[in-house]
Order: sequence, then C-alpha cells, then structure tokens
Amino acid sequence: MLDYSREADRYDASRGGEPRADAAASAVRELLAPHARTLLDVACGTGLVTRRLAGAGLRVTGVDSAHNMARMASGRLPGTIVLGDSRRLPFCNASFDAVSAVWLLHLLSGPEEAAEVVAECARVLRPGGVFVTTVDKAAAHDVGSDIDAALAPRPVRAAVDHGQAVEVYAAARGLTPVGEAWFRGHGQGRSPRSTIDDIGRGWFTQVPPDGPLAARLAKELAALPDQEVPRPDPRFTLRSFRRPPARRTTAFAETAR
Repeated sequence: MLDYSREADRYDASRGGEPRADAAASAVRELLAPHARTLLDVACGTGLVTRRLAGAGLRVTGVDSAHNMARMASGRLPGTIVLGDSRRLPFCNASFDAVSAVWLLHLLSGPEEAAEVVAECARVLRPGGVFVTTVDKAAAHDVGSDIDAALAPRPVRAAVDHGQAVEVYAAARGLTPVGEAWFRGHGQGRSPRSTIDDIGRGWFTQVPPDGPLAARLAKELAALPDQEVPRPDPRFTLRSFRRPPARRTTAFAETAR
C-alpha cells in the first residue's frame, strides 16, 4: 500500500483536484437522508471532499490515520478533523446521522478488515442513519483502453470492495441497501507515461516495482502511442445503506370497566 502520509502533498493534484472533489461530494449528498445534520467522513484524506460536504446545515467531522493527510484536512476544516484508525473509530456509538467512506474499502488488506471497518461505521451511525461508500474502485479504472490491454497480464487480487461483498459486510451489521449513485473521476484518466510512473512507485500492489513484471509492463506501455494523452476518466460508484430506525414503544392503558 502507498504511504499516504508521504503522498499527501501531491495527492490532490494527482487525483483530479477540485473537479473530482466537487463530483464526489455531490454524489454523496444525493444519497444522504433529508434529515441528516451530522456526518463523519472516514478516511477524509486532505479534506478536499470533506470541505464540500460541509455546509447547508450539515456539520461534518473528518477522520484519517495518515498524519500529513489529517494535517492538510485540518487546514481546510479547522477544529473538525481527528487523527484516528477507521478500524477503531474514536467516537461513541450512534454519534452521527450519516457516515461516508470514499475510496477507503479497496485499500484494506482483505474481507475481514473491510468488514471490521464497515462494522465501525455502522456502530457510530444513529438509527435511521445512512452509510455511503465507494465500491468496485479498481474496476472503475478499467475503461477498455489500450493501457488496460497492456496491463491485463498483471495479477489482480480479489476486490474487497466488490459491491456484493460490501452488501454482506453491511448486512452483518443490520444495514440495508437503499441507493446508488456514480460520479466521474475528473482528471484520473491514465496516460501511458503516468501509468509507467505509477508502476514505479508501487501503485499496483501486486506488481513489485523492481521486479521483471514491472519492467515488462513498462516496456509495453512505452510502446503505446500518445504517451502523454490521458485515456477516458473512470466512473466511480457509490452505494448507500441504512441503519433501521429505532423501534417505538407504545404504552397501552387498560380501560376501566
């Protein structure tokens, strides 16, 4: 996995910047319940999306485990960012009306860890609240381009954020599916040159940067035309899940006869 604390300074510029953040925040908002007033943005990164989620009556808190990411987010949203682990969120049960996790689950080590994070998101969610997360992140980058054809020989691990798998994680914590949205990953279309760079810095976790497969893939990519021209942007998918509302108890008084 990339060292996201080291990635912090270049993260926004390499991930579509403001246009992508606008698109992501708008799609998350589409899936929130109308009554939501508080939201926890888990793995908030540099806070670029988090900042756009705030406002219009919605109070947002961000949490991230990477120190430099949290530092940058704090500069954008002073007093609302917490350094913390998504597997052990530093918040009480039922603290938020909504929880978002954009581009997080795909980074986790396997189904057990992903289920653990979803469980934590469910724990801090109030009854009737909504959990929103990206799914199938890696698959979104396969746009059927010549770059994807060149990368096809690489090993790919099973996606821990596969939509059906996330449904299972959510169901185990009593969350039910309620919606879906998508947004364009502005500025994230791959070029051959940028993909070669990504291989060299370990972006493709199953391809050791100093190994023979990395060298072979880089050679194939270097032979493609239009080295600096990005291919189509990916299209990311969001799914939302609701925690059941609290049950109301009704007291029945016996009628005196």
